[in-house]
Amino acid sequence: MSDAPVDCSRAGCRAPAEWAIRWRNPRIHSVDRRKTWVACPEHVGYLREFLRARDFPVEVSALAGDPA
Repeated sequence: MSDAPVDCSRAGCRAPAEWAIRWRNPRIHSVDRRKTWVACPEHVGYLREFLRARDFPVEVSALAGDPA
C-alpha cells in the first residue's frame, strides 16, 4: 500500500484529498454497495451536496487512516 497523496475527485482538481465520500445510487446499487470519491477541503462540500441533491445516501469521513 502506498502512502502517496491521492488527488481530489473533483474534475480538474489535483489538490491532495483529505476526505472520503462514500455514497450509493439506490436505484442501481444494493444496500451493501458503496462507491468512494475523495476530496480536498475546498471541494468536499461541493461533492457531498452534488450527491445529496440526487437523493443518494452519503457518508463523509477523514481520509487519514482510511483502509481503502
